[in-house]
Amino acid sequence: MLPGSETFELRIRSMARQGGFALITGEPGLGKSKTLHKMAYGLEKVPDLAVGVMQRPQSRLGDFYRELGELFNVALSPANRYGGFKTLRERWIHHCQSTLFKPVLLIDEAQHVSDECLTELRILQSHQFDSQNLLFTILCGDNRLPERFRSPELLPLGSRIGPRLVLEPLTPDQLQEYLHFALDQAGNSQLMSEELIRTLAGHAANNLRILNQMAAELLNTAAVKELPKIDEALFFQLFSPSRSRPKRN
Repeated sequence: MLPGSETFELRIRSMARQGGFALITGEPGLGKSKTLHKMAYGLEKVPDLAVGVMQRPQSRLGDFYRELGELFNVALSPANRYGGFKTLRERWIHHCQSTLFKPVLLIDEAQHVSDECLTELRILQSHQFDSQNLLFTILCGDNRLPERFRSPELLPLGSRIGPRLVLEPLTPDQLQEYLHFALDQAGNSQLMSEELIRTLAGHAANNLRILNQMAAELLNTAAVKELPKIDEALFFQLFSPSRSRPKRN
């Protein structure tokens, strides 16, 4: 569990009844998508809660509407965007009235969503002069995203964002804790030596993705070599700078 993510997830679940916008941001490789994936898994287990996950955030407005229609089981005509606007809102209103939950929309890599689509989404989910929300949208993206919300075009949306989770680079101690947790979950807490765990955490540049990539390469190599335990020797064999140097004549 990444720092702050558990509290954020609890707040997200409590906001499923009121809707609005939430935001997850951080540098690449810090676990944003995994956090969103875990959140989606938890939300999908809530009875009667409709959860849609957008697959193509870079779409133009027409395709953006088409995907929203598919996610919420609404047949939309590309030639009648206003009709699609009304039909989506009617579907969401019915869902809100029948379940007391707002439908949830999850958008990963949201830094690629155009200003036009983000503005349309803000207007689309606003109801009764902005006093109610018809949707709960969770945006997840890198650090370009909060900067965009300071622009005049997107400031109205930025001012409506409620819960925010900002993922920071992890310390070596936090990365070691993560490795211990992952090994325990895998059922073999002794697979890596303590020295290797410290070495991995110290060479991962405070980045969870880099740590996982190095660990995966170690595991694959250990499986090929049929090693019962992985230690520092294999780490330096794989990642030592001298490994990539050409031999001198």
